[in-house]
Amino acid sequence: MRLFELLLFLSNIGLFALTVLLKKGRRRIPVFVASGIATLLLVIHWTVEGYRFQLFFPYCITIIFLAISGYSYFRKTGPQKIPRFMLGSAYTVIAIMLVVTAGFMYAFPVFKLPEPTGEFKVGTQTFHFVDTNREEIFGEARDGKRELMVQVWYPAQAGTGKYAPFIPDTRILRYMAANYGLPGFTFGHLKYVSSHAYSGAEVSSAQTSYPLILANPGFGSSRFLHTSQAENLASHGYIVAVIDHTYNTFATEFPDGRITTISTNDLFSPDHDYRTESGNRDKLGKVLTGDVAFALDQFEIIQSGQIPSHLKGRIDLGHVGVFGHSIGGATAYDASYDPRIAVGIDLDGGLYRLRYREGLRKPFLFINSESEFEKLKMVMDNRVYTEAELKRMGNTREWMDQVTEDKKLELERMRESVDSGGQFLYIENSEHLNFADVQFISPIFKMLGITGKIAPERANSVINAYMLDFFDRYLKNQGGVLMKGPDSRFPEMKFVTSL
Repeated sequence: MRLFELLLFLSNIGLFALTVLLKKGRRRIPVFVASGIATLLLVIHWTVEGYRFQLFFPYCITIIFLAISGYSYFRKTGPQKIPRFMLGSAYTVIAIMLVVTAGFMYAFPVFKLPEPTGEFKVGTQTFHFVDTNREEIFGEARDGKRELMVQVWYPAQAGTGKYAPFIPDTRILRYMAANYGLPGFTFGHLKYVSSHAYSGAEVSSAQTSYPLILANPGFGSSRFLHTSQAENLASHGYIVAVIDHTYNTFATEFPDGRITTISTNDLFSPDHDYRTESGNRDKLGKVLTGDVAFALDQFEIIQSGQIPSHLKGRIDLGHVGVFGHSIGGATAYDASYDPRIAVGIDLDGGLYRLRYREGLRKPFLFINSESEFEKLKMVMDNRVYTEAELKRMGNTREWMDQVTEDKKLELERMRESVDSGGQFLYIENSEHLNFADVQFISPIFKMLGITGKIAPERANSVINAYMLDFFDRYLKNQGGVLMKGPDSRFPEMKFVTSL
């Protein structure tokens, strides 16, 4: 919560208290002075911090109190006789407005992202890539080429000026709200959240080059919702490129002002049978995997200097990793069949296209939420769902039998990667959205069970520590301590020793 918005809210409570507690003849001067203070705080708040809709009621209360108390003070007239019913109603409305405002401020805070833990400052740059060899199959203009926005975070020289904003394109926020079924203005305040990266900063000269990590958001997510993970890895000496998978993110803005919104949800329907749904997921996955390969092609061009960037000559293309969340985690796994990619991490994502390939013989780290692990454990234990459980889930036995069949193949693939140097872990008290920065947006998500009981800051800290340790082990030939087994510093992280 920001300082001046908090002071403004408290001043409104003070105004209300003075009006209710002081007798009519003694209110005039104190209320007028308090109204002046509240108005000053309002002006400072608007100027320094910026307005937001969650404080609409305090804005109204402040202005109304100033107008009424100013009129009363300068007229110097005696107190007007107001019917008790009207006065009581006005007090009730103001009290409700203040309570609602407190709820809004709690539910939608202007939060701070966790500080990166590494020694490097962080720079950021965004690229627009066009793949002339692939047709766009998800957009309205079916004859278009596949376009991507890719944001890069990297080790930087000491930056100057302000940090880049958390939200790269504020116009997309209304689409984010719509994705959660909320009014378009709900997340407007996120434009005030800052990152810890400097736009366009020079690459740090501490090393000649830095390993590259490609990252993939989940279904209906966005690149900026992995800012804290990207910044942390960059602060430890990695170049991290997060791909906005066009039409699979809730919205993507391009340099010419066009905004694309999610359309891949059209692939999925409750009317489909399991094999149709699975086939459509594979169809989407093939495009997402192609995005990673194409992005890697582009970074080879950036390395050569054909695309202007501070990153020219600074990318270690001999040490490339990949990670992702949800279907982005599956994308990370599938993209790792590319011989240019050495290692990868899947954050709570079920795999796709498993029947098209042999096992991946590379180190791969799987970190699951506790709820997702419990589902996999039922498969490992050959648990059969009861009719009541199936009814509660809204699934048929035929559907679940096919899910179980695919999950057994998925577990086999996980086992092969673990045998090649990977690990399979899960985090106690975590849910699916604890693996992205959406967990910081509202504490209401925790109450609704969208995120787990674990505190967002703690979940972020645990995930970042294990991701860094795994990438350090295979891309820098250092670290790897956390991969050896349970660690008392991270009791939430559980190792699955038998698949």
